Amino acid sequence: MRQEIRHNPDFGVLQVTFDQPGEQIITESGAMVARDTAIDMKTNLQGGLGGALKRKLLGGESLFQNTFTATAPMQTMWVAPAPEGAVECVTLQPGMEIFLQSGAYLASTPGVTLDTKWQGAKGFFAGGFFLLRAYGQGLIWFSSYGALHTVDIGQAYRGYICDNTHLVGFTAGLQYQVRKLGGLKSLFLSGEGLVCEFQGQGRLWMQTRNPSALASFMHPFRRVEARGD
Repeated sequence: MRQEIRHNPDFGVLQVTFDQPGEQIITESGAMVARDTAIDMKTNLQGGLGGALKRKLLGGESLFQNTFTATAPMQTMWVAPAPEGAVECVTLQPGMEIFLQSGAYLASTPGVTLDTKWQGAKGFFAGGFFLLRAYGQGLIWFSSYGALHTVDIGQAYRGYICDNTHLVGFTAGLQYQVRKLGGLKSLFLSGEGLVCEFQGQGRLWMQTRNPSALASFMHPFRRVEARGD
């Protein structure tokens, strides 16, 4: 299987070319853009009902996922995320884990396992009680809202602070604490809110835009119906 990510960083899309029959890719529901007519598609609950419900209710992912299987060499398909932004590919090896924020997962090969991980109060302040955990062996693709900015912590930086709404994912080996940036005055008046402070050794992925800021920007322009209309 060959893969190419095109149109980054604004409108990332994944092109997959299958080298031989039987090769597969698993995608989020609704992620397919186009495909060869002979590629087989099946929709199922990955990891059974229990695993799928955990990802849906706790990780914010789709209940159902689509599995695409090549039936002949050189068949191609295209996959894209819902938000405008970049697509990233990571090759997972045994013993390697990455953690993704809700909604970041796009696709993976069959050797990659997805699960949710309890984050306690840290997860609550970071945007959800759970992060999506990916491990196993194979390729995983995830996306951002806006461009992706990557920082290797423990090499160029001893630690790093990331606004919680800009967090996309990070590798195992990094630990984080959620805290307010400055005092209570800064928390409520600076517009920065809560941040994640990372320590350890690993890679951090951040997005250059966040949906909350977009919603706040558009809120004054929303249509409001007068009472009695």
